[in-house]
Amino acid sequence: MLSAVFVILVFLWEGKKISDLFINEQIRDREVRVIGVDGEQLGVMPTKDAMKLAEEAGVDLVKIAPTAKPPVCKIVDYGKFKYEQSRKDKEARKKQKIVEIKEIRLSPNIDTNDLNTKVNAARKFISKGDRVKVTLRFRGREMAHMNTSKHILDDFAEALSDIAVVDKAPKVEGRTMTMFLAEKR
Repeated sequence: MLSAVFVILVFLWEGKKISDLFINEQIRDREVRVIGVDGEQLGVMPTKDAMKLAEEAGVDLVKIAPTAKPPVCKIVDYGKFKYEQSRKDKEARKKQKIVEIKEIRLSPNIDTNDLNTKVNAARKFISKGDRVKVTLRFRGREMAHMNTSKHILDDFAEALSDIAVVDKAPKVEGRTMTMFLAEKR
């Protein structure tokens, strides 16, 4: 128990932040640029004066831009400020689109119907907005005929040409030949 209190005191003494923002007594700068409760600029002033203004308003002084010269502090209710920040972050995450890469593996001696099945699977992935990595794997004696098997990837891309474009052309890497397909824009 005593060691935990000591750690907190060391954090406060060294000016390190416990949360992600400095508030009130954690602000160690001499002068700060202050933004008022209503969002108006109050100008550059000593930190003690800014603390008094925040105390009079009954809210906290929060350092919102620590890298600025001088640092920018805002007089705001800290709990409300943190809540609004978390809401903004949540909205930003909602609007993000994470593109996954789905892989489809083929072999050089694939039959036409099997190729059509793989094309339909790739069509589903691309229609959902994912990128597709098409891999042509060579084993044993198939390695001798790598050049003649490139047409399989070309046929695959041609079958999906209505909804997809070749993002990265077929490329040989060791025992595999890979190609990336992405949705047409």
